[in-house]
Amino acid sequence: MSSRRFQKLDVRPVLKRGEEPFSIIMEKIEALLPDEGLELTAPFMPAPLVEMLGNQGFEVNMERADDGAWIVWFWRDA
Repeated sequence: MSSRRFQKLDVRPVLKRGEEPFSIIMEKIEALLPDEGLELTAPFMPAPLVEMLGNQGFEVNMERADDGAWIVWFWRDA
């Protein structure tokens, strides 16, 4: 995970506007280069997304931020 570059996406503003961030997340996932991953920040643990991307071969690491948000990293090992 440490040698990867992570594209950052904070979906909290999207959710605050009442919008669904799934399509934005998937656009970012589909655009990742082989040496990249996605760092996703959300106000809750995105369990369905973690399960879905895990089933597609993504590795996942997550932690709880000091402000209560979840930071989730997704990447594929080559």
